[in-house]
Amino acid sequence: MRSFEEFGLAPSVVETLRQHGIREATPVQERAIPAARAGRDVIVQAQTGTGKTLAYLLPLVERIKPQAEVAQALVLAPTRELALQIAKVAALVGEAAGVTSLVLYGGQDIERQKQKLRRHPQLIIGTPGRLLDHLRRGTLDLSQVNKVVLDEADEMMKLGFIEDVEHLLGEVASDRQFLLFSATMPERVKGLARAYMKAPEDIVIKGEHVTLENIEQEIIDTREETKLDTLCDVINRHQPYLAMVFCHTKARVHQVTMALAARGYLVDELHGDLTQVQRSLVLKRFRTAKLQILVATDIAARGLDIEGVTHVVNYDIPRDTEAYIHRIGRTGRAGEKGVAITFVNARQYTQLRRIEAGIKARIEKAHAERHRQHEEKQAKIKAQIAQERRAQQPAKKPLSKYANRKGADHKGYNGRSRRASSVHGRTKQKSNVGHRSKMGGRHK
Repeated sequence: MRSFEEFGLAPSVVETLRQHGIREATPVQERAIPAARAGRDVIVQAQTGTGKTLAYLLPLVERIKPQAEVAQALVLAPTRELALQIAKVAALVGEAAGVTSLVLYGGQDIERQKQKLRRHPQLIIGTPGRLLDHLRRGTLDLSQVNKVVLDEADEMMKLGFIEDVEHLLGEVASDRQFLLFSATMPERVKGLARAYMKAPEDIVIKGEHVTLENIEQEIIDTREETKLDTLCDVINRHQPYLAMVFCHTKARVHQVTMALAARGYLVDELHGDLTQVQRSLVLKRFRTAKLQILVATDIAARGLDIEGVTHVVNYDIPRDTEAYIHRIGRTGRAGEKGVAITFVNARQYTQLRRIEAGIKARIEKAHAERHRQHEEKQAKIKAQIAQERRAQQPAKKPLSKYANRKGADHKGYNGRSRRASSVHGRTKQKSNVGHRSKMGGRHK
């Protein structure tokens, strides 16, 4: 890996990175930084956790003119959490380069945002909805923006923001540089690249297998009616420091959170219905370990950088490989070990096989503690019943020496052997003779 000095970045920026323990570039940074510094349009396909944020922020802050008090660069993110995470890194490297930045997202006081916009930040980071809101109000001017980054483009498409993105791209300078980052490349994202990019350089960082090596993955068979009990067994058995539990819907998240809270666990929920103040409070409590368990929708799988997550539980199986990787990528970070557990029922094994094909690995099957205890209990009950039945059975009579497989009830005569027939005949003959003698001879 190359050091950041080799890229020729400003010494102040390199020193800031070093102070935060960042000394060597990741593969995506090695390939994307030179292309972006050259002013080229770039398409980068790479999974989360590969260092994409610095891959585009370092070239951006270097090419922004600190003396010009206008917005010169725009970073679009699909969620508030990702926007905030980008803003945190931008503030770090921007301060070293003398560049000011501002993050804009929904749920925040718009009047305070308007006041900050009057200070003419040079780098704008935001979600499409709030950016469009400021455009309509006339409080945001993007006409001088000539560098645009679209982060998590595939997620932007899933959330229905592509039209908003196209609107925003229509407001920036015509000679813009466009950097597009995405975990996957759906056709709609490719179409966006064709429409707004000029001879882009394609960069593909293969797989996230290396990232997943620090994560112990397993699946647990479960049924819907026993899922919650199985989750409690997993928590009790593993005793996680911080655990994230992923569900498909907000209603499901709330249901699981309330059920765990009723059982005495330190738990809270994270989903799109919460206000930004509520989200920030929940994340702060989770980061400081005042919560042990965070139940969340997939909105929390991207853009959250929470240190110390030791366990991830897929309460609902992810819809695809990308969602699976993003979810379990919350653990096993910064060289630490992590555990990812996925609940699967009998109808979901086809979906599981697709995920395994995507990560090119077979996930080990495990059994919940409750399942193991249930099996042991059933085995003990069966053994006890069998013992009681044996004790209640009457003692068998000893078999005669002529007994065969039919037992002793036939007294050794089975009615089929020649010996049995002859013995039975002689007995009958003797009986008739005795009868005739008592009658005084044969009756004429």
